[in-house]
Amino acid sequence: MKPMKNQSLPDRLPAYTIVWKKEPPFAVECEELTGWFMVPRPGEKMMWGMYDLPSRKLDVAYHMEVTGPARVHGLDGVAIRARVLSSGNAPGEEDPMKDAVEASTGGQEEWTFIAQEKDGYTRFLSAEHTENGVRELTTFLDGEAFLNNWGFGEDNCGTPVHRERQGLITREGSRVTARVSSACMDVVGRCDVTLDGKKQDTVCIMDLGMYEEGMVSEQYLDRDGHTVLWRRFNRDDWAMERYGKKWSELLPENERIVINGETYVHWYDCLCLR
Repeated sequence: MKPMKNQSLPDRLPAYTIVWKKEPPFAVECEELTGWFMVPRPGEKMMWGMYDLPSRKLDVAYHMEVTGPARVHGLDGVAIRARVLSSGNAPGEEDPMKDAVEASTGGQEEWTFIAQEKDGYTRFLSAEHTENGVRELTTFLDGEAFLNNWGFGEDNCGTPVHRERQGLITREGSRVTARVSSACMDVVGRCDVTLDGKKQDTVCIMDLGMYEEGMVSEQYLDRDGHTVLWRRFNRDDWAMERYGKKWSELLPENERIVINGETYVHWYDCLCLR
């Protein structure tokens, strides 16, 4: 593994294995913000990166740091600086990862968020970036302009910190069954994740369409509630009008899982470093 210049994230996704165990999954307190892996608490900082599959190259990375207390519309939180780190591996025009990277960065080199953890939930309160020399700020009161990108849960209630198995989703190998017809999230099992030779005891949380219909994620959390590995899958026909092919055709080498009889294809992974 060759580290990025002046950084510690590898420029290639290290080899990993996931071994499912029979032991019951443990409950965990995960204080991370959905999609950005950051804990909104003074003194926190971390890096995370997106890795293309099957090439395993690092497409984009982020350095995130809490810079101090902040308040928006009378709600207290912390300010978070999120800086994009160039990996030198920017996806080409025909690479499906180009859309994923641009959706993540919003085409910006830096964001400032205000976020909070309160009442057992973590949530974004505002997002700010500079575009064409103009600072643009949106908050949770700006409706869809904010909520479609940064909101989570009813009335932006956020993501629950406490995670334990609810029995909404069961998994046996590559076959997954959801017991509800709507989008849902649940702890589905306990795994040993061995990443670059280091084995960690984790629980796996699956998100079935909570953020976006046709999208599924696996989030492997250690006992401290930190993300060890995050994996995204797309329903085989997700965004066909945009890509013109099924994902099993676009990424024939990538892993597949079956959820309630429908095929989902592994798209990319995220790694976190604290």
